[in-house]
Amino acid sequence: MLSSRNKFKALFFGLFLFSSIAFAQRPIYSDSTSFKDRLYFGGNFGMQFGTITLIDVSPLAGVMITDRYSAGLGITYQYFDDRRYIGGSSSTYGWRVFNRYNVLPNIFLHAEFESINFDNYNLLTDRFERIWANGLFLGGGYFAPFGGGRGGANFTFLYNVLHDNLRSPYGEPYVIRVGFVM
Repeated sequence: MLSSRNKFKALFFGLFLFSSIAFAQRPIYSDSTSFKDRLYFGGNFGMQFGTITLIDVSPLAGVMITDRYSAGLGITYQYFDDRRYIGGSSSTYGWRVFNRYNVLPNIFLHAEFESINFDNYNLLTDRFERIWANGLFLGGGYFAPFGGGRGGANFTFLYNVLHDNLRSPYGEPYVIRVGFVM
């Protein structure tokens, strides 16, 4: 039986091989494609369960700047529950900006800055305080197109280089997202 680490490696390798035969996103030519046709909409939905539960709904809007490069904006709403503390559940909200570069037709690099407002437990004052926390997520992912259209699913694996265990709504610096675009 494969360990979870080996399963992850096998899944990633399989997605990499599949990407070479899958259809790429619709080509963008700046002189022949209107701005409206270069826009795309979608979002992420993320979940983390355990001692810390996190449910993330994050719609986004982006624009293809070149065939390989896109950028966009998004908002985030999250439900957060930390079972280690009574009253440790709350809602959070925030915004983000992102950049994405396709290194292969279906494999991309992703960079994102996010700012989230949430109730953070302060050990010194022994109470929850509303704070803004920033994250800088770096990583990559896989785009799986749906049919012959321009829509599809994104599977993104990110690492928050600004992660702080005492000031973050995320339990770990690693974040896995599944998002959809159309």
